[in-house]
Amino acid sequence: MARLVLVHGAFCGAWYWERVVEPLESRGHTVEVLDLPGSGDDQTPAEEVNLDAYVERVGAQLGERDEPAVLVAYSMGGVVATQAAARYPDQVEAVVYTCAFVPQDGQSLIDLTQLPEGAGDQIQANLIVEGLVGRLTEEASRAAIYNETEEEDAAYAIAQRRPQPGLPFAEKVEIPDGAFDDIPRRYVHTTRDQSIPPPLQKRMIEENGITDVIEIDADHAPAFSRTDELVDAIDKLVTLEPAGAP
Repeated sequence: MARLVLVHGAFCGAWYWERVVEPLESRGHTVEVLDLPGSGDDQTPAEEVNLDAYVERVGAQLGERDEPAVLVAYSMGGVVATQAAARYPDQVEAVVYTCAFVPQDGQSLIDLTQLPEGAGDQIQANLIVEGLVGRLTEEASRAAIYNETEEEDAAYAIAQRRPQPGLPFAEKVEIPDGAFDDIPRRYVHTTRDQSIPPPLQKRMIEENGITDVIEIDADHAPAFSRTDELVDAIDKLVTLEPAGAP
């Protein structure tokens, strides 16, 4: 089975993955979670949080073992995982994006949200910028992220969220030519997503040549709203044989 390193998204922390860790481990995978700088329990000041700090944190996690890992990325974590895979290709076996951004060389998260297919993104529409961080009200979080999540689960998740440092949204990834030639990329597409609209997910899938895709009838928080389906999807995608394997 696979070594999985789970990379959370904006406003989140390692807590986002807590419901999928044990089910994935029960299927034989090794599962590692982390808090990105300034997120979850990590107290790095917002002025020190940028994309490079995120990527170095993921690189440190990858370096804790010799075995290459599958990066499983959520939302903004897709930008982080993409840059990390390009920087540490020998340590990354594959990337599985779960309703996540998939940037190309020279693109930032903000660039992706401004594509025509990003129209209707309820995070950008409701983001409140306060100095170096952005935040969402509880009501906006419910509508944008947890629109298909049970009330009790949504309330729990919203209570864990923290303001999000803004610089990583604006920084462009740098991907050398051929960086992903030997790293498979796969995608979990959420069809009721109000944060990364389904048309934008489909555009990123197509433009990056991702062919291994599983759809879930979920909002932008499948780890809470469709936990079992997300676990099934991740398990299937991380155990796929590489193209051309016997």
